[in-house]
Amino acid sequence: MPATPPRPLDPELRARLLEEARTPWRGLRRGLWFAFTASAAIGLATMAMRLSAGAELASGDLVIQGGALLIFGVLLWRDR
Repeated sequence: MPATPPRPLDPELRARLLEEARTPWRGLRRGLWFAFTASAAIGLATMAMRLSAGAELASGDLVIQGGALLIFGVLLWRDR
């Protein structure tokens, strides 16, 4: 019984598989960057509202939230 030769892979599927091999877990990574960016933005907005209401806040906390928003925003943007 002769073996049938393998059918060539669909070019679109092949391109998608090669892209996934180059950048594995891209969807999960982008989801995490988005979640972290949103969390930092909500935290910064909460701190800004507390400051506008007259509550005292450690300036270090504000810097940490701003830095987190900047870092995760850049990571999300770079992972496009």
